[in-house]
Order: sequence, then C-alpha cells, then structure tokens
Amino acid sequence: MHQTGGAGPRGYLEGLSADVIWDSSGGNPLFLRNLVEGAVAAGTLSEVNGVWQLRGPTAVPSGLVDLVDSRIERAGGDVMDVLRLLALCEPLDLDTLVALSDAEAVDAAEYSDLVRIARDGTTINVRFSHPVYGDVIRRRIGIAAGRTLRARLVSVLRDLPVDTAAARIRLAQLCVDGDQDLEPKLLISAAKDAVALANLPLGERLAKAANDRGGGLAAAELLSRALLWQGRPVEADEALATFDPDELDELELAVWGIPRMSLLFWSLGEAERATAILELLCERVQHPVLRLIVDGAAAMMAVHENRIDEGIAAAQKVLDAAEVPPQASDFAAFAAGLAMPVAGQGNAFEPIAARCRAERKPTDGMIKVMVRYCDVLALTMVGDLDCAEQRAVEYNAFSSSGQFLGWAIARITSGVVATYRGSFLEAISAFEQALAALNAENSLPWRLPARLLLARAYAALGDLDGAQRVLDDADEHSGPQTAIHEPQRVIARAWIAAAGGSPTSAITLCTQAADISHSAGQYALEAEALHHAARFGDRTVADRISALVPLLDGSVAELYARHAAAVAEADARALDAVSEDFETAGFLLSAADSAAQAAAVRERAGGRGGAESSARALRLSVLCDKATTPALRASAKPLPVTGREREIIALVAQGLSNREIAERLTVSVRTVEGHIYRASIKLDVADRDALARIVWDNEK
Repeated sequence: MHQTGGAGPRGYLEGLSADVIWDSSGGNPLFLRNLVEGAVAAGTLSEVNGVWQLRGPTAVPSGLVDLVDSRIERAGGDVMDVLRLLALCEPLDLDTLVALSDAEAVDAAEYSDLVRIARDGTTINVRFSHPVYGDVIRRRIGIAAGRTLRARLVSVLRDLPVDTAAARIRLAQLCVDGDQDLEPKLLISAAKDAVALANLPLGERLAKAANDRGGGLAAAELLSRALLWQGRPVEADEALATFDPDELDELELAVWGIPRMSLLFWSLGEAERATAILELLCERVQHPVLRLIVDGAAAMMAVHENRIDEGIAAAQKVLDAAEVPPQASDFAAFAAGLAMPVAGQGNAFEPIAARCRAERKPTDGMIKVMVRYCDVLALTMVGDLDCAEQRAVEYNAFSSSGQFLGWAIARITSGVVATYRGSFLEAISAFEQALAALNAENSLPWRLPARLLLARAYAALGDLDGAQRVLDDADEHSGPQTAIHEPQRVIARAWIAAAGGSPTSAITLCTQAADISHSAGQYALEAEALHHAARFGDRTVADRISALVPLLDGSVAELYARHAAAVAEADARALDAVSEDFETAGFLLSAADSAAQAAAVRERAGGRGGAESSARALRLSVLCDKATTPALRASAKPLPVTGREREIIALVAQGLSNREIAERLTVSVRTVEGHIYRASIKLDVADRDALARIVWDNEK
C-alpha cells in the first residue's frame, strides 16, 4: 500500500490505482503529482475506508494541460489530426493511421517526439511518446468533433479483421462512444471479452449497449452477470425479469437461470428461491453439454452450503466428462477448489488448477480469478507456502482500473499466504485494500473469507478493537450460502479470545471449530483448528490430530501432530525441534509459539535452555511483526502465577466482575475469588486493580 502526502490526498493509495497512475505519468514526478490532484478534483480518485481508489480514467488538471499545450500547439493542423485520432484509439497500427491521415503528418508527429512507432510482433503500432499527451488531447476534443473522428475510425476499422478481444473491444467502444451502428452480435462478443478480462464496468457498458440495441437474452445475461459481480443484484435481476422461463428452450433457460440462481444465492442470500431455480434447471435442461454447466453451478452451491463430499463428487463428475464446455469446467473447478483444500485434498486440486491455467477460451473472468484464489489456498493448506506465494504474485497481473474486482480477489489471495506465514502487517494491508475495493451497494460475499483472516491478523498483533470490528462486520454474511466459512469464523473468535487473555475460551472455540469442520468433512481445517488449540495450551488434541494425518495431503498436518504430541508430553526438546521445522516450512508464528512453549516447559522444570528457547521465540515473533500470543506472552517475562490465574486476571483487567468471569469460564464465583486471592499473595498486591495492572502490563 502506498502512502500519500504533501498537498495531495493523505492516506493510503490502493496498489492497483498507484500502478495505473504511475503508468499514466510515465514516471515523471511532476506529472504524477498533477495527475493525482486532477483525479481527486474530478472525483475519479476517492477515499473508501481509508484507501484511495481510482475508478475511471486519470484526469489532467489545467496546470498540466498548460504545461503540455505549449509543446503540442507547435504541431501543425495535419499533425493535430493524427494526434486526435490516436487519442481516441491507441494504439493504432501504422497503415490504418496513414490511411486516415497521411504519411507526412505521421512522420512529423514522430519527428516532433509526440508519438513513437514500434513493431509489436507482425504489426507496426503507433503510440504517444508519453501517456499524458493522449489525456491532454482528449480534453481538447469536443462532442461534435469526437463523433466525427470516431466515425472516421470506425469506417476503416470495420473492414479490418476483428479476431482478437482487443480488436472487438476497441471497435465496440468507438461505436458506442460515437453513436455508430454496430450489430448486437459484435457488441455481445466485445462484452464477453471485457467480462473475461474481469473488466466489469466495461463489460456492463457494452452489454447494456447490446441490450438496448435488441441483443435479447444473450445481452441481458451478460449485463446481469456484470452487475452481479459489482454488487448490484437488484439491477442484475431486473435485467432478466422480462424473460418468462416457461417460454424459453433448454439453452435459453440455462442462460437465464444460472445468473438468476447465482444472484439469489450469493448476493441476496435467498437460498430457497435459488434452490427452486436449480431444481427447475435440473428438470428441464437435459442436453448433455448444457447439463454439465448446470451441474457445475449446482456443485458450487453444494460446496458453499458446506456439503463438501457431495460438492467435490459433483464437480469431479463434470470435470471427468468427455467434452466439457469452458463455463462448466470453470464452475466445477471453483467448487472443487474451495472444497478440496479444506477437505485435505489440496494436492488433488493441482491438476485441476493447471487445466484451468491452460484454458484460453474466454469465459467469466471473475470465476477464473476465484479458481486462482483456490489454487493458492490449496498450496497453502498443504504447507507449500513458497509455491503459494509465487503463484499469488503471478496472479496479480492487472493493469486497468476497471479490473479492480479481480485485483481485489488477487489481493485476498496474497493475504491468505501472508497470514499463514505470519506476515501480519502485509496481510492487513492486502485485506484492507481488497475490502475497500469490494465495497458496493450490496456487500459482496467474497468479503467474508477476507474479513475472517483479517480479524485473525489484527488479533495476532494484539489489536482487539480492530479484530472485533472486522468480525462484527463479517456478521452481515451468514446463512446457508456461507456455511463453508463457519469454521474460520469460529477460529477468528478463538484468536480474539486468546488476544484478550482468555486461552481457555480460545481452546473451547477451537474445539468447536474442529467439530464443525469434522462434521462437514473439512478435515484439513479440523487439524488446523486443533493446532491452534494446542498453541493456546490444550494438551488433549494429539491423538485426534494424529488420526487425521493419513487423511490429509501435504506435510503440514504431520507438523501439527508432532507439535500437539510435544505439548501433551511437555517435551521441550521436541517442541524446539518442531519449532525449527515450522520455521523451515514458513509457518513462523507456529514456530514462535512452539519455541515459547519449550521455554515455558524448561522454566517450570528449572532446567537449562529456557533462555535460548525464549530468545528464539522472541526473534520469530519480531519476524511476525511483533505478534503476541498466550504462549509468547508467558515466555517473554514469566510471572509466578498459573495459567488459570493469568487468564482470570486478564479478564479482571477488561472490567469483568467475578460473576461475569465465572460465567465466561463456567466455574463458580468462589473459584474465581480463590484464584484472585492466591495471585494477589504471590505478587504482593492489595487489590484487584493493582493485580490486573501488574499482570496485564506484563502480558503486553
């Protein structure tokens, strides 16, 4: 995240927006400053939840226009004509530009260093020598002149091949902007291209133009999908409302039903109505190819409803079919990619992810982005953090501000890896930017997994207020359509309890998360939840984790089992050894906790080596941005109180009465009073406030 300052906006600039503005400035610091100020003034650069976002084109302020105008005005009329054409359609191949103007004018523009001519493969293209020149020229083109120029461009480009996404989108944009006639079929193709590139605002615009020109159900479906992804489900539903399903054939019913089912299920949370549409599709759509698309969508719903085994089986059946349409393949891959990692089958998802990476046919770009998220999730859950991080970087290639939703999912993907690595500041930055980008009229459901991990990251850094705020925000997404994420929600609550000095409550919540995971077949997440419990001090989970190891792909489950066994046996040497292996694997906070627990065991036994383990724990916690956990707090500066006494005093420091503490820990008030009394004697303090102050300051 990039911090801004000076006379411009103060705060943090979204990474995607920073890249777009930097490219527009050509790396010129003066131009950069002017573009930021111009975008703020134009309203295209605005602040959302503390993050500044560019949504739309960069805007050139008058000061920068004056600076560039002096150079442009020296060009003659013929050169200005070249520049105007290029400003509305960049890049242009040299032959087309010469046909629209003349060779001498193009040469003069190049000689004046206003444009540059370079070969792109087999094509010679013309571009502005600096991106700002195009912005300035466009400012000087009025409505009437723009229509005339676009008409000239369309008259030539219409006769050229439109066999690439870029060519189709370019021609469609020129026709829409210039009020030129264009058959709906080409507009629909261009809208599909835009959606496939995850440029949803552009996809919406072109789909709407096709819909307005009589594009029928195909245009309406594209428009609905683009609106759905942008968090506008009511408008998305309206786009399809004029079609009567009773009058649609099989193909039309599938085209109409899948986006409608999706918006009801994910965006509006109306699972029963969505299920009714799915049942209608299953009843009437019998063509084998179309049925694969329906079955892929059904698999996605099953997985989100936490019917893990059913969802994986349905997705695999689609993927194993002889001829699978790309849309069905993407749906099934998304379903499998959410379910397999948490079920402990992360390695089994890799060939599916590889198949999707190799698929080049244009489909829904956002589904492809989600499959990439699943790819990284699978690698993370099996413990291959290095490969997961490399993949996350590869998947972060977005260059247009219109691709902000795809970019946001890519940031969530990076945040997942950062969280498991213990790079919590990096994770918080990634998640906060993503959540700001996903801000919409109707909150997008893809915010939920980000919020749950973000709450954990804040809790790990001891920011209880931040963690609780995020978890409270996550409550807006609940119900059958988010059931798959319920174990992560409970784990987040456990981390908040641990950060608040209540490891017993945290252990109880981890056990609850493990039980929920087990009942749904989320065995990898069950093992992870039990690992958190062991880190919080639970000595009873070793056998349960060991029983899961044969069911789980990857090496991390074995580390969880070794750690839990060492905790159960109070084996300091084994804890130190597994700490080193956690560090090698990249799970730094688990490594820190293991070392801290080794130090505590040695401290209690009065043996040597405790200081070395404690120092190792401290070093690792620093690598985790000075994260704090119950084990690390106990290791940093041990006090002569028991774990239970420490927990009760932490709750006293939060302002809870003895009765409230007793209810929280399900013990008697007398038991609470006894712990407080004994701790006061040990620490030689006279009252509750002094006791809480000593222990809580030490914990911090």
